[in-house]
Amino acid sequence: MPRTRPDITVPDLTGKRAVVTGASDGFGLGLATRLAAAGAEVVMPVRNPAKGHAAIGRIADQVPGAHVSLRELDLSSLASVAALGETLRAEGRPIHILVNNAGVMEPPDRLTTTDGFELQFGTNHLGHVALIAHLLPLLRSGHARITNQLSLAARFGTISWDDLNWERSYASRGAYAQSKIAFGLFGLELDRRSQAGGWGITSNISHPGVAPTNLLAAQPHMGRDQAVPQYRLIRMLSRWGVMGTVETAVLPALYAATSPDARGGRFYGPNGFGGLSGAPAEQTLYRPLRSTEDAERVWRVSQELAKVSFTAPQPHPGPRQAG
Repeated sequence: MPRTRPDITVPDLTGKRAVVTGASDGFGLGLATRLAAAGAEVVMPVRNPAKGHAAIGRIADQVPGAHVSLRELDLSSLASVAALGETLRAEGRPIHILVNNAGVMEPPDRLTTTDGFELQFGTNHLGHVALIAHLLPLLRSGHARITNQLSLAARFGTISWDDLNWERSYASRGAYAQSKIAFGLFGLELDRRSQAGGWGITSNISHPGVAPTNLLAAQPHMGRDQAVPQYRLIRMLSRWGVMGTVETAVLPALYAATSPDARGGRFYGPNGFGGLSGAPAEQTLYRPLRSTEDAERVWRVSQELAKVSFTAPQPHPGPRQAG
């Protein structure tokens, strides 16, 4: 007898504006679909417009009348991130939900972003840090909830403080774990800073467990011509219910971003064995995420590297009214 898949009830999001990175496929597409189904206006910043338009078509098939739109974004380029921030600030619409979901995973050889950072650290972490900074006035005016998507990889990794860009010795899995640990520490510190400074936003973190998505498949543009070795096994275990599906793996981030019971500074993930699958629930912070000293260091270093500042952000006044 097949297992019953977990699900959650999403509150009415009519009138809310949500931004979801990495929404052209996988978890991001699932998140965008669920948010649109709850009535939110969903902005999907994408690197590949063709994939983005295909994703909008898939959402429209499932959610007739969905209010979704594309914007351009390449998280591996700080100039692209700044341009998106300028575009959305010019639109003047408050942002109520930001889910930082996009990511790249384990290119076999060391690659770099446009700005010279190791690709995973620069894309998964620094690109999103810059995005939050550029959108902060809109997030403040929307009293936003920000959810940063991590990974089980953050459980065992470390931050290579003396070689953040993995220039001396590259390890694809270690670099991926570092990007997620840094992003988690930053998300937790963002919530602490917001509460202390009265910024009016909340920030939490989530992880999806394990499910078969394109993140694990062949990625020729990253030099990975075949799926990661575990991909076939993950697909099989997903069918058996041992691991999650795309539909269930979106639930922790969806819960963290929308539930009235989810709070800032907390960590959400699947409640099943090993955190691989299951219904969303609050998690104990992984050991690498517990140090407030590391979080403060990530906060400082990330702003320096991304060339952004979170000093005394002011809420956006909104679009000017004619008259």
